[in-house]
Amino acid sequence: MPIIAVKSQFVSARQDRDRIGGASYHGTVFEAKKEILITMNQTLRPAENATVTKRKNSGVDQCIARCPKEAQGDLAKLRAAIRAAAPGATERADYFRMPGYSNPGVDFYDGMFAWFSFKKPHLRLHVPPAVIQEHRKELARYATTKAIVSFAVGKAVPTTLVKKLVKASRKAMQDKSV
Repeated sequence: MPIIAVKSQFVSARQDRDRIGGASYHGTVFEAKKEILITMNQTLRPAENATVTKRKNSGVDQCIARCPKEAQGDLAKLRAAIRAAAPGATERADYFRMPGYSNPGVDFYDGMFAWFSFKKPHLRLHVPPAVIQEHRKELARYATTKAIVSFAVGKAVPTTLVKKLVKASRKAMQDKSV
């Protein structure tokens, strides 16, 4: 089996990546045993393609529905802010198994530039560490980690700030892929 086919299959079946091991996060190096590749071939649906730009059912609605009721409205607002800041981006929930957005045509990190999640008691926006460093003064009043900005559930989602971070994240990822 040629290595390019293996790459496509691992990207398409990300949910199996953690169980199988050997796949790099950036989609550049894949090492696997022949038995595992046979298993991967059986788990893929025919004509599945990892580079689909428009998805009818991205899985994001299901991710939001699994969260507590009190967080669902805020998650919808966070989602709307991200979508407004990144028109043309592909919404998906297959990369890291959380709602995220990818930029068609960007190879670096599979085009992913922003994610969001819920971890009680916070909504979380995931962006590259460089973006958080760039905006650290604006983020001083929010809990942050290296790549996550946390917003309290029940408080107004700072949509202007979210849009600014998403735009910066998208630009940073486009710059890295060039």
